[in-house]
Amino acid sequence: MSDVVLSCEGLVKKFGGITATNNVTLNLRKGARHALIGPNGAGKTTLINLLTGVLEPTSGTITLEGQDISRLAPHKRVGRGMVRTFQINQLFNTMTPLETLALVVSQRKGLGSRIWSALGASKDVADRCTQLLEQFRLAEVMNQRTEHLAYGKRRLLEIAIALACEPRVLLLDEPVAGVPAGEREELLQTVAALPADVSVLLIEHDMDLVFSFANRMTVLVNGTVLTEGDPEQIANDPEVKAVYLGHGEEPSHG
Repeated sequence: MSDVVLSCEGLVKKFGGITATNNVTLNLRKGARHALIGPNGAGKTTLINLLTGVLEPTSGTITLEGQDISRLAPHKRVGRGMVRTFQINQLFNTMTPLETLALVVSQRKGLGSRIWSALGASKDVADRCTQLLEQFRLAEVMNQRTEHLAYGKRRLLEIAIALACEPRVLLLDEPVAGVPAGEREELLQTVAALPADVSVLLIEHDMDLVFSFANRMTVLVNGTVLTEGDPEQIANDPEVKAVYLGHGEEPSHG
């Protein structure tokens, strides 16, 4: 399957006597919009931590663009083009979106991390920052300290930071979690407009976002793949409905 950019096969993660990831096989195709869904406790975060190298698998393999990365350090996976959105850590709180993106872009271009010189030193850096600020609707707040941004803007900045790393594979980790209703539309539109050549694996509870975004879905339950299919197949799958209803949730969307 030459169009598969990221895959895991027979992935198992055990914590003592608990199997958190149970023989999971998943293929992310080039340019895909693939959602990973499942009830709370299904093992979605564990799987993402395995894919990104935060956790080491008990058994099974992870392959990125044909190369086995099962034991590769997280930063080396980023270097190979697989990036995950994280909640902004404390390092960026006192910086502005412009400063933050300048730092990430200049590091990516091999220009070092001297924040005070990054913007003035390279037209490439300045141009790329301007492009990202506009793409992620951050231009009007680019000089505000990150800690003072509205929550929706912080989530947009997280995705902008990930895109600044020039990923070929992007793991979008619950991008609308905690975002107030009034700020969600901007975020949803921005996610929908992500570059077509970036393959996206979306982890999300918000079914409106999942069904509007994904063209492929994998349903995880108790660390095991229950089923996989296109959005229509998943929406009409009786097993999926039973699992969600059993957890007080339902994969419905309006």
